[in-house]
Amino acid sequence: MSDVTATDPLGDTAELVALSTDEVVTEASAKDVRLPGGGVLALVTIDNGRDHTRPSTFGPRSLLALEAVLLAQKERASRGEIAGVAVTGKPFILAAGADLTQARAIPSRAVAKQLAQLGHRVLGHLGDLGVPSFVFVNGLALGGGLELALNADYRTIDASAPAVAFPEVFLGIIPGWGGSTILPNLIGIEAALRVIVENPLKQNRTLTAQQAFDLGIADAIFPSTVFLERSIAWAADVIAGRVKVEHPHAPGMLERTVKWDVAIRIARKSLESKIGTVPRSPYAALELLAGAKKAKDRAGVLAGFAAEDEALADLLTGDQGAASLYAFDLVNRRAKRPVGAPDRKLARKVTKVGVIGAGLMASQFALLFARRLKVPVLITDLDQTRVDAGVERIRAEIQKLADRGRVNPDEANRLRASISGTTDIAAYADCDWVIEAVFEDLAVKRQVFANVEPHLSPEAVLATNTSSLSVDDIGAHLAHPERLVGFHFFNPVAVMPLIEVVKASKTDDPTLSTAMVVARGLRKNAVITKDAPGFVVNRVLAKVLGEAMHAVDTGTPFEVVDHALDPFGLPMTPFELLDLVGLQVGAHVLDTHHAAFPDRFFDSPNLHALADAGILLEKDDKGEVKGFDKRALALVKKSIPKGATPMTAEAFRLRVEDGLADEIHRMLEDGVVAAAEDIDLCLILGAGYPFHAGGITPYLDRSGASVRAFGGTFHTPRIAGPGSR
Repeated sequence: MSDVTATDPLGDTAELVALSTDEVVTEASAKDVRLPGGGVLALVTIDNGRDHTRPSTFGPRSLLALEAVLLAQKERASRGEIAGVAVTGKPFILAAGADLTQARAIPSRAVAKQLAQLGHRVLGHLGDLGVPSFVFVNGLALGGGLELALNADYRTIDASAPAVAFPEVFLGIIPGWGGSTILPNLIGIEAALRVIVENPLKQNRTLTAQQAFDLGIADAIFPSTVFLERSIAWAADVIAGRVKVEHPHAPGMLERTVKWDVAIRIARKSLESKIGTVPRSPYAALELLAGAKKAKDRAGVLAGFAAEDEALADLLTGDQGAASLYAFDLVNRRAKRPVGAPDRKLARKVTKVGVIGAGLMASQFALLFARRLKVPVLITDLDQTRVDAGVERIRAEIQKLADRGRVNPDEANRLRASISGTTDIAAYADCDWVIEAVFEDLAVKRQVFANVEPHLSPEAVLATNTSSLSVDDIGAHLAHPERLVGFHFFNPVAVMPLIEVVKASKTDDPTLSTAMVVARGLRKNAVITKDAPGFVVNRVLAKVLGEAMHAVDTGTPFEVVDHALDPFGLPMTPFELLDLVGLQVGAHVLDTHHAAFPDRFFDSPNLHALADAGILLEKDDKGEVKGFDKRALALVKKSIPKGATPMTAEAFRLRVEDGLADEIHRMLEDGVVAAAEDIDLCLILGAGYPFHAGGITPYLDRSGASVRAFGGTFHTPRIAGPGSR
């Protein structure tokens, strides 16, 4: 790609620059490095002047700053002053791509297209300097940061680089500065599909440095201790012709004529079966990757870049783009500054953790606390057999982490040594944080806390992982209810990034502050909620599942109900969700909400019957859903009232939309959380709600449900997005 640059350079960037007055600018600076054997390499370093907590990004001003330095090097190359140009980043970070905080200010499609073209223009200079260009990927390289590297002639990578990826499809856009065109022509269509489409949809999976090298994204890989020196020496060898770089994974004639279209067709069918057809960005990426087959020469590459410009402009300014940028802002700003969090200075120090219980959930808690907080963890249960089984389960998980290379041998040994178990609850005396992981039953939770409280130090915090019970009710018999806080994890505990921190009526600020600091220490995002039935996530999901079961109970076919909510763009259907959380758990959650709000939440005897029978979905040997279990259909059919009128899919969807809008409005009126943004954040982080939907409240605004339910909207039209569906 070394001879490819944009032939249609952007004219005036004044409008783009004016929109980015608060941009954290990534500056570029160049210095000369004398190469072994003679000649000069211009080494360009990009750095936003912040520490590692704020990766370098590219807004309009940053792109123009990089362009000025690259053009200066081009001029020097024309005079014979330099033999090559290399770009690298600040310590541990190359770049995290486009500055999406600036993208939210884009007012029109025309301006969005200008941003896409500017990115192509600036990064394209790397292929038109008149001397070989290199990017030394010294750390994190995401999105536009990876595209920076791809636009160069050659790439090296630091073996310790933590993440290389294109997260754009997850964010509702596409790699639009060359990635969608260059990557498949560098590493082949199947690998490019995995990096650009599949990985983002698998919880934003990233590549390690070694994986990026093995795929052919990087041409050389060096240890971090000598990365820069080895990269410079390698570049000198390439420039001198002593090293010839080949791209063994680049597509050949057979792949272009036969395999390419087949791979695209298979990927499309896979997407349709897994996520439906509502999300736009994955399919836009497929179209670009399909078109990249023609990028065999300069004209074909430029055509691919032009298609990227159009696709990125469409997505950035469409309703899903607006929702995605809103979701991105929630996760990257609001989640890091939780509303209502007390001063961190009030937090008590946690040097040892106690987990009440030794079952599966307790084992997950124990390992997470030991890994993230790096403190001793004690588990207890009613008998030694259960305790021993729990400790063994945790040690087995530690071994799995070691086998996968997720922890080194020293860390594995530390983790094993940090976990202990006993039946003696007096051993909790030196624990600063004690969390229960027992059955979701009020009497059981009250009893375990009543048993353990007398043994605790006055400073110890008690936490309950209840998903729907009242924290106040759980702590009603405690001598010190002010030190009880709700700390609701989501499954799987190690993966899901949300914790609902429940402030009960008597929870004091030191306890709440400790909970927030502990959540951060666990690398989780915490949202503070009021002590209300279901808190946030389960209350919203209970509304959906309750309406789904009620529709089935009154004669609407399972299949109609299950796909009526496809326009929501949820990661799974209502009954797949019910199967995931467990029928018994789902029945309990519905019962809890029906008891609290009998006029708005249905109970379902049929769900209890299905839970008792343990039947709902039929699956194949791989666990893939084939349909509904015929026994489940027959069981429910027997109880449907005579003369019942089934709902249409449209009627059911409207009922759910309006019911959700009403319920969420009530939650906000009651102060369950501070704002609609917190509800969306909870659903994105705790329920896997897709970025392209932006959370539930923008969708309810777009669908008109907000107006129908309470005569208003949750957001401004720009946040909600202009489309209706």
